[in-house]
Amino acid sequence: MIQLGLNLLLNEKRDIIKQRRVGLITNQTGVNENLERNTDLLSDFCNISALFSPEHGFFGSAQDGQKINSSIDKRHLIPIHSLYGDIRKPTQEMVDGLDMLIYDIQDIGSRFYTYISTLFLSMEIASECGIDFMVLDRPNPISGILVEGNILEPEFQSFIGAHPIPVRHGMTVGELAQLFKAETELDLSLIVVAMEGWNRSMWFDQTGLQWVPPSPNMPTVDTAVTYLGMCLIEGTNLSEGRGTTKPFEWIGAPWINGYNLVKRLNQLDLEGVLFRQIHFKPEFSKYAKELCDGVQIHITDRVSAKPTEILLHLISAIIESYPDQFQFRSRFFNLLTGTDKIQEALLNNTPVAKISQSWQHKSEQFQKKRQAYLIY
Repeated sequence: MIQLGLNLLLNEKRDIIKQRRVGLITNQTGVNENLERNTDLLSDFCNISALFSPEHGFFGSAQDGQKINSSIDKRHLIPIHSLYGDIRKPTQEMVDGLDMLIYDIQDIGSRFYTYISTLFLSMEIASECGIDFMVLDRPNPISGILVEGNILEPEFQSFIGAHPIPVRHGMTVGELAQLFKAETELDLSLIVVAMEGWNRSMWFDQTGLQWVPPSPNMPTVDTAVTYLGMCLIEGTNLSEGRGTTKPFEWIGAPWINGYNLVKRLNQLDLEGVLFRQIHFKPEFSKYAKELCDGVQIHITDRVSAKPTEILLHLISAIIESYPDQFQFRSRFFNLLTGTDKIQEALLNNTPVAKISQSWQHKSEQFQKKRQAYLIY
């Protein structure tokens, strides 16, 4: 079993936090290998004066996009400042009197998963206020080797894309913090407490750790893989499977003929994936209580599968088959993709191979650039 940054801090580096007033940025994933919470473990060695919670809240119970109010941790009587309510970035008032901010959240490895945006914005306030910033590193659950997808263009930066990186960056949060600091020239005392025993080829289910769902619609590591591509379905009028037991694996709509779509997609013989017809009825979100027909994404080889390209093939097939029914939520889709070029290319029936080829050069440049920030 690997040793998390949390473990290494408590076992070997706790003098760094002794008698310091700490603000802890965390949620339900901030646990050790025995599922003990970081709030309990760290409070023996430092003064946790404030807690900060990302999207989905301190306990991870809120659905996507649901605003969360600040509250009190009833166990420790510490304020929990919500970073997904009226504000997304800690304020100077919230960090007043703190010596250090500590970030300890399990990420899933996708650019548009908002926890890394919270990481970046929290680093910014620490820099502005002269507060030390510490990252307790955790695994990239979908491995740290594979890089996939286009680089976000600066004009499309948002809370679902805070920095110009690919959809699949293949980095841990500690490595991303080092990249963020360097590329935005933050004047920041950054401490990354690295893991021991994790290597870049490891997937989360090879770490010996328990998977704690980082959000309500991220129940398994398999979901994190399909999410790389199928999150973009949020930017369309298709259901991405929210409100079902298989979010980001079941894709459909009431007006789709799943049998025909599956037949067409399987004929493409894409690497590492098979498609199966699925009928489902979401309990909430798009098409709530309506019967949808569509496809289930079955990843058969998670190393060779390319979820971003799978998504492009899926949307391309649906546009061609259902030009009158299918719609983009244009602005949101472009923010998710980090460009307006992909939507335009799909609407112009550009071959998927040509679309994916368009980002290869910049992706290769990123892979070279990221080497300076890799820890493992």
